[in-house]
Amino acid sequence: MNERVLIIGGGLGGLFTGALLARNGYRVTVLEKNATPGGGLQTFVRSGERFETGMHMLGGFRRGGSLARICHYLGILDRLRIRPTDPDCMDSLHYLAEGERYAIPGGRERFTAYFAERFPLEAEGVRRYVEALYRLSEEVGMFYLREDSVSIFSHSEEFLCPADELIARYVSDPRLRDVLAYMNPMYGGVAHHTPAYIHALVNVLYINGEDRFVDGSSQLAEALSDVIRAGGGTVETRAEVRTIHCEERTIHSVETADGRRFTADRYISAIHPCTLLRLLPEGSLPRAYRQRLDSIPNSYSAFTLYLTLRPDAFPYINHTCYCQISHGEAWRFGAYDDLWPRGVMYMTPPVSDQGPFSRKMIITTPMSFEAVRRWESTTTGRRGAEYERWKAAQAARILDLMEQLHPGFRTKIETLHTSSPLTIRDYYGVKEGSMYGFCKDAQQIALSQVPIFTKIRNLLLTGQNINLHGICGVPLTAINTAEALLGTNRLIHAINTKYETDHGTDSFTY
Repeated sequence: MNERVLIIGGGLGGLFTGALLARNGYRVTVLEKNATPGGGLQTFVRSGERFETGMHMLGGFRRGGSLARICHYLGILDRLRIRPTDPDCMDSLHYLAEGERYAIPGGRERFTAYFAERFPLEAEGVRRYVEALYRLSEEVGMFYLREDSVSIFSHSEEFLCPADELIARYVSDPRLRDVLAYMNPMYGGVAHHTPAYIHALVNVLYINGEDRFVDGSSQLAEALSDVIRAGGGTVETRAEVRTIHCEERTIHSVETADGRRFTADRYISAIHPCTLLRLLPEGSLPRAYRQRLDSIPNSYSAFTLYLTLRPDAFPYINHTCYCQISHGEAWRFGAYDDLWPRGVMYMTPPVSDQGPFSRKMIITTPMSFEAVRRWESTTTGRRGAEYERWKAAQAARILDLMEQLHPGFRTKIETLHTSSPLTIRDYYGVKEGSMYGFCKDAQQIALSQVPIFTKIRNLLLTGQNINLHGICGVPLTAINTAEALLGTNRLIHAINTKYETDHGTDSFTY
């Protein structure tokens, strides 16, 4: 086809969209502001250990899963080094105040049976709740790569009810309600606002099979970049777009910070829509559209510790660990006050030839951008001594909590590095360091719906702010964006046909 497509932003959305188009004959150029592409797939090295910046947990890569199908279509699935979590305990959950511990197994039937056994008086409610999760996920055909075009406004009443209210419909025990909301940090849930379908999709994704990258998530970014290059395209790093030249609702070129100018037939923005607005001339999009994007609330951010551990001091844990200070806090994780942190999520990322001990750990806890608002006009490395003291104090609060979980934990640490919502904002270029982009609000669902198409004729959108976020949602949105050029359902059909030709007509096999 040889039509030229330029993608602004080399994160997960930009790379998947670019790879899908390159696989179908488009000449793709990706412009990424950082030194390496990948967005949340990027990794960095500290004290000899490689750390992931965002993509810690994977879903959809098991046989028949949507990500397995997409990556097989792109020819990269066999390149990815992925390790399943422990099937008997994909996640653990610990309530400090109450001393309660849960070892949550993977798989629909095992997940259901586990909570029915732990809460026997709620056994029927648990069964009906899990059925509701899967029923809601079935309403999103794209989640299963089905060829349909159902609107978000053509779903069941439960689809758009608040997630906390969905749980309460089936479960009366307030403790169990809180436990069933434990994956909240994976989607930034807010009580009475986060739609049930978001809660359902995230839970189903990981219940069906939770995995991790071995040796870091940047391998996926590298594989996707290679697909783009194999199609005759390029992935330009250190190429921050500063200006988009647009006249009469048509983009003519983009200009980078170092003065280079790029042209294409089509342009796709994979960056936060509010960041995009600052690059466009004032009148290129309707004022009402700009005001609506600026008014959409963003999900909360996070404060993270990256630790290297002393040799043979801390065991490798083949699951994700969640901790809450007490029951009743699951829907208030993002609040920053005297009770912060209300909980943490920590993990020991696997490496090649992983032994019984880990040499690194990532600990992350949700945090509102308001916690760092006073430094919002500063830049990396120039935030001042007060900011550094503040970061040290936040790290100490998290380590105090870890000491309660693992007495003597501080003695096992070799080095410690931190990131704050400002780090996320500046590293990814996202408004207020939002982890999951725009909040989806069950009370005003139309507000957060951002179409792929724009009023600029040759500009499309992709990324986590369009439709769904995360390791599954962003690639599915990339398919939607690519099909805006290729034709509805053509790409989904090609992905499924190739997978079924090579693997048979199996469905999910969890």
